[in-house]
Order: sequence, then C-alpha cells, then structure tokens
Amino acid sequence: MRSSVIIWGLLLCCILAMATTTTSSHNGLALEDMGSFEAGYDYKDALGKAILFFQGQRSGKLPPTQRVKWRGDSALTDGHPDKVNLVGGYYDAGDNVKFGWPMAFTVTLLSWAAIEYPQEISSANQLKTLRTAIRWGTNFILKSHTSPTTLYTQVGDGNSDHQCWERPEDMDTPRTVYKITSDSPGTEAAAEAAAALSAASLVFKGVDSNYSARLLTNSKSLFKFADKYRGSYKDSCPFYCSFSGYQDELIWSAAWLYKASGDTKYLSYVLSNQGWSQAVSEFSWDNKFAGVQALLAKEFYGGKKDLSKYKTDVESFICALMPGSSSLQIRTTSGGLLFIRDGANLQYVTSSCMVLSVYSKTLKASHIDGIQCGSAHFSASQIKDFVKLQVNYILGNNPMKMSYMVGFGSKYPMQLHHRGSSIPSVQSHPSKVGCDDGYSNYYSSSNPNPNEHVGAIVGGPDSNDHFNDQRSDYSHSEPTTYINAAFVGAVAALLDESEQEPLQLLQINRTTHMTDYM
Repeated sequence: MRSSVIIWGLLLCCILAMATTTTSSHNGLALEDMGSFEAGYDYKDALGKAILFFQGQRSGKLPPTQRVKWRGDSALTDGHPDKVNLVGGYYDAGDNVKFGWPMAFTVTLLSWAAIEYPQEISSANQLKTLRTAIRWGTNFILKSHTSPTTLYTQVGDGNSDHQCWERPEDMDTPRTVYKITSDSPGTEAAAEAAAALSAASLVFKGVDSNYSARLLTNSKSLFKFADKYRGSYKDSCPFYCSFSGYQDELIWSAAWLYKASGDTKYLSYVLSNQGWSQAVSEFSWDNKFAGVQALLAKEFYGGKKDLSKYKTDVESFICALMPGSSSLQIRTTSGGLLFIRDGANLQYVTSSCMVLSVYSKTLKASHIDGIQCGSAHFSASQIKDFVKLQVNYILGNNPMKMSYMVGFGSKYPMQLHHRGSSIPSVQSHPSKVGCDDGYSNYYSSSNPNPNEHVGAIVGGPDSNDHFNDQRSDYSHSEPTTYINAAFVGAVAALLDESEQEPLQLLQINRTTHMTDYM
C-alpha cells in the first residue's frame, strides 16, 4: 500500500509538471510564476477552524453548546433604548460593535458556501456547524427587521467603542442603536439583509421548512423596502461607508430572491437592470457586482441567454485578477498573493477566491473549456489552481512561512487585534477590566494574546509579503467576520480534491486539533 501510494505520488508530480509546461506555452501563465503548491495542508481542519471562529464573535446569551470557552454572555440589553430586542448577532471584528450591513454580507457568504459545496462541507462534518453559524446571524437580522419599513442596522457607538479596550463581557460603552426607515433610508443595508435571508432560506429549505419560509418572507419585505425607498446608507460612516452605491446590492438581492423563490419578477428585475452591472476588480462588503455576476452567469449557462452581460462582466473580473491575463488590473506580491489594497487585504483575497471558485465550478459543470482574456486563455482548472495558491498562501505557503489563520499550523499571529482575545477571560480573571486598564495592561502588552481565537484570519501581510505581528497594527492584525465567511467557500471548493492528493502524506504543515485550543 505504502509503495503504491509513493508511485502514484511520483506519477502525479510528472503529470503536474507536464501540465505546467503545456500551460506555459499556451498562454504565458505557468504555475511557477504564480507561486508553488505546497502539499500537506489539511483543508478540512482549516474549514472547521474558519467556522469555529464565529463562536468567538458571538454577542448575546451563549448556548450550552458553546465550544469557545473563553467567551461569555455579553450585551444582553441591546436594543433597550428603543424598546426592541437586539440581543445576539456577531461582533464585527476586533471591536464590540454590531454593524448590520457587513454582518448581513457575512451571512450571505456563509449561505452561498453551504449552497455551492454541501457535499464537500459534509465530508468534513461541518455542514451542521455551518448552518448553526448562519442561523446565529439570520436570527439577529430577523429581530432587526421590526416592521416593513424599519431595519436596525447598528448596535454600539463606533467612536466610543474604538476608544475603549474592553472585553465584550465587561462592555460599558454606549449601546446606541441606529436604524433605517422610509424617512431615513439605507438601501445598501436593507438589500444586503434581503440577500442574506433569501440565501439562508435555501440553506434551511430541506432542514427546517418553516424557518426557511420565514426567512424568505422577510427577505421579500426587505427587498421591497430597499427598492421603494432608495437612499444611500450613511449611518455606519466613518467605519462602513458606501462607495459603490446601492445598485449592486439591489440586483444582488434580487438574484438571490429569484434563486430562493423562483418568482420570475425577480428575474425580470435583474434583466431590466443589466445596465447597472459593471466590470469591477473587487468583491467586498461594499461592492457586490462580481458576486451577482457569478450568480447570474450560472443562470446564463442554464439557458437564460438574456443575462449575457453578467457573464461578460464576471469574466472581466476574473481577467482582472489572473496572472498572465492581457487585461490584468490586480497584481500579486512577489510571494504570489493578490494585493488590492493595504487595509485588511485578505478580505479581498478570500472574497475574490469565492467568486473564482464558484465560476470555475460553473464552467466545469457547463462543459465550457475556459475563458479568454485577450491573448491568454484560462481553463476552469487553472482558475481553481489560482484559488488554491491563494488559500495555501493564507495557510502558510508564503515568504513569512506562517499561517494567517490563528491556530492553524505551527506559526501564526499571536497578537491578534481583538479585545476579547487579548484580555484574560472572565473565567480566569473575573474582576472587571475597564477601558483604560485594557489599553495599558493588555493592548500595549508585547505578550501573546491569552485567548487563542482559533480560526481567525487576520488582515494579512503588506505588499512586500511582510507581516508585523503587533496588536496595534489593526490594518494587518485584525480579523473580520467577512474575511472568514468568504474563506469558508474558497477552502470548501478545494475539499473535493484534498483526499485525492497523495502528496498530503508529506504533511509539511502539521495542524493541531481544535480541542487543544478550547
């Protein structure tokens, strides 16, 4: 058995080498130009830890099944100023604010992963855990939608919170609530909430039909609200300002509603508003165009040829990213990482990988040989290979030789910019840690965080592939929910091949079981 596996591994190496040579002569893109594959990454372990991260971000009353034991109940009176129940949901990043717009985007991404890769995620025994993470977010969105024309979009004052370094369990900064209404609209936030609920309704359709129906009903209401009372969202500024406008969120949510309901009025909506679609080079909490283009390109290949603009635009997105493309817009670092901008760059890497993975799957399922980017041609397999290079970079195949996911591999960030992680837990340090004490004793400390936030993916290295593991460097050392959410889909797409790789026997990057960090 052992010798046969070794022989198969050598054969695979030869096949990869031949494929690389062919690729190089075909379109100028060679795997060695993009970085090298590193064998041995346990994608199942990475997926499980990426999902576990969300338990460390929970707000509200924690359930008996809570596995991240350094966290406790927090923010149990959220919503009281307006006499509404806004307990629950997720803290956005390393702070203690709940921002509804990026939280909804997080839920949409997690749901998209569950919809696209259920078998792969099931193979890692993570589908139930993923559904739980999605439901924690959708429950909060449902609570936030208190009337047909009201959606609460933020809990906590961002400025006060960011001037304070406290555990969420000790939090005493103002829990100010913000909402959008027909008189004070915020189309982006309402439409993203609609997208999240409709996508999640598909996740729960065969599991909890009543809950699925409730999600879809609320999604339709939110979309109607978003579309009828149009106005750009401003409440979260300066932390989450809309730069791309709300047209992307409207067609994004309409596309998800069509997928979830089958109602052709939503298909008509995306058809009649194709002119809104733009060729872009990023997919993010602010700009959803590439995501909706990937969704609707699948419908194009399914026979709806009137959606051709979405297919053309998503291919422009891919051509903007792929090394060797004639229309390349986004460069990679010398180490091979896509680099869009310096602030939390890995959010753009993981979200781009989500789109690339989904479109690669669409091409393969539709028996399309690839896409043309000027003189360069990329097959579905080459697009997926590029995703794999990005995922492997995040997991440790990079110039720093470190994983950018906490708790994965032998070297990873130790000074996460995260309040709860950086201050001893309430179990080990029951006395209150105030704002100033938090800053002087823990934020400014050079010691590793006392609580490992397993699965947290940080903002990542700079354009020179360098990473300073410093708590104060929030642009690079802070995790966010949407970085992880997009990574879930990107790494899930690789699970179908991970068990077929005999080279994994090398186990270059050994990982530790999650229970060792609890």
